[in-house]
Amino acid sequence: MRWKCWIVLLLFFILPLALAQLRPGFYSTSCRRAESIIFNAVLRRFSTDKTISAALLRMHFHDCFVTGCDASILIDSTEQNPSEKEAGPNLTVRGYELIDEIKRALEVECPSTVSCADIVTIATRDGVVLAGGPNYTIPTGRRDGLRSFVGDVDLPGPDLTIPEAFQPFRAKGLTLNDMVTLLGAHTVGIAHCSFFQDRLSGFQGTAAADPKMNRTLVTKLRSSCDAANSNNPDPTAFLDQNTNNLFDNKFYSEILSHRGVLQIDQELALDQSTVPLVSKFASNPIEFRQMFGNAMIKLGNLQVLVGNAGQIRKNCRAFNPVRPQQPIKPKPIGQGQQPKPKPKPKQGQKPKPKPKKQKPIKRGKKDKPINGGRKQNPKKF
Repeated sequence: MRWKCWIVLLLFFILPLALAQLRPGFYSTSCRRAESIIFNAVLRRFSTDKTISAALLRMHFHDCFVTGCDASILIDSTEQNPSEKEAGPNLTVRGYELIDEIKRALEVECPSTVSCADIVTIATRDGVVLAGGPNYTIPTGRRDGLRSFVGDVDLPGPDLTIPEAFQPFRAKGLTLNDMVTLLGAHTVGIAHCSFFQDRLSGFQGTAAADPKMNRTLVTKLRSSCDAANSNNPDPTAFLDQNTNNLFDNKFYSEILSHRGVLQIDQELALDQSTVPLVSKFASNPIEFRQMFGNAMIKLGNLQVLVGNAGQIRKNCRAFNPVRPQQPIKPKPIGQGQQPKPKPKPKQGQKPKPKPKKQKPIKRGKKDKPINGGRKQNPKKF
């Protein structure tokens, strides 16, 4: 019962206080060009690699869904600490070098000011915009986390049912509609064959493919995955086979036609709890864009660090080094410097009497001195 009380406190008191410290334009005075620097870097990359939008979306989701939007996914592993990058779902996450490029530029412009967590969040939004998606307003002011551990990563897999997939979303305070909307990011998504190979043959212990997948799509994906070689051991496929690299609502039309590549995507169009929203998004692109922007803002607010929590990393791949505190040494009395005089008694106050010296005890000739006449060492008992 006690843990339930803590959850109520978190949701109704602590969480709103944290979100209150996030605000649009957080860097408007401390680093005015921050958001334009980020956008220009993403634009340069997008002009040569349209898939960067999908890469940033995936990085952002994998970061926020573990310990919150704190840039913990960016930390490199060390011998003492295997980081989140080592977890299976994160081995194919990419785009780290773009975040590094942005961070270097911002450190020149305004050192130790813009967090890596905000860089990932803003860059993801910019990638969505460049791909044709909505331009939603992001509250900023996040700080970077102080923990990144491989054992913390527990992301929903691509082969889950809708009830199974929704459990971690609900645990993060997101709704079923949020889940359906956020999975719409797969409109620009890419997946490695290893994530859906079991749907192409040997599905659930049979020799056949998943009967829920379009036969033409099965043949096309088999051809792509069978082309694996030593240079490309795990080929990729677009999750939206219609308008890949373009952010639109066609993903929902595809899964309604049984052309979902990942099992979780196809389940969206089959489960009775999610198919109504899928159908609505497939026929109403404006509503999808609006709801996607709102869902991304909610995602970006998960378990954020604000105020004095966490840190602003100098390098997004490593925690800032902890400076050891130097012990305070007492100042020696300098030459010609006299020690402080003893305080004089206040007016009307009698000075404390000096302790009387005890007279030495006279011993007779027969009395032996203590310890056989040797002087005692005061350091030993």
